[in-house]
Amino acid sequence: MRNFRLSLSWCLFTTILFSCRTVYQPVSAQYKDYKIANKQTVDNELTALIKPYADNVNRQMSDVVAIAGMDLEKKQPEGTLNNVLADAMLAGAIKKFETTVDAAFLNYGGIRLQAIPKGNVTRGKIFELSPFDNLVVLLKVDSVTLQQFLDIIAKRGGWPCAGIQFQIKKSRAVNVLINGKPFASNTPYTIATIDYVANGGDDCDMFKVIPQQNKNYLFRDAVIEYFSEIQQLGKTISSSIQKRVSNAE
Repeated sequence: MRNFRLSLSWCLFTTILFSCRTVYQPVSAQYKDYKIANKQTVDNELTALIKPYADNVNRQMSDVVAIAGMDLEKKQPEGTLNNVLADAMLAGAIKKFETTVDAAFLNYGGIRLQAIPKGNVTRGKIFELSPFDNLVVLLKVDSVTLQQFLDIIAKRGGWPCAGIQFQIKKSRAVNVLINGKPFASNTPYTIATIDYVANGGDDCDMFKVIPQQNKNYLFRDAVIEYFSEIQQLGKTISSSIQKRVSNAE
């Protein structure tokens, strides 16, 4: 509910801002004369009008959600920031959809910061990290489709993932393990990803024909919840390289 109020305040803030900008009104099209309003008065009125919403947004963006115990970095084929975000998606998907989820994937370009430095992690920082309203969705895929997807990830150099481990060899995903078990043919798997990917983004056209389970659950909210739960346990956010995605030698 708090995130909903924040989003509503932001929407009102931006709606008012952009709907009230025009202060020049044409009087005669023939001679291109213009009646110029008192811009200073308009600006002052606008500032007073949006101030409560701006203050609310700024206050909530400054909330400390968690503390990073180390620098978290976005890298390929694998990074510490990659892993903690994929873990957040997997944990959030299992909790929100109340079902078994075999693996979670986030496209590399979906992470909009190169790193989160050690120290306080604010709500605003997570909005910078994930500024788009991407939704977490579930897809039930067969082994052929999943292999196609993994090969796309391999060609792109590696994406954040959780629940799965594989190597990249000649732009293909090989030696795949799901939950520590060898990738099985003729076996359906339930994966979590964002709706952008599920709708065919980043060349993932194979997903377009697959029905999505969608509960309007923002990926950003999954991260905030995951980080907040760690904070409530009195722990800091940490991560490590686990060879979830690695280059075959």
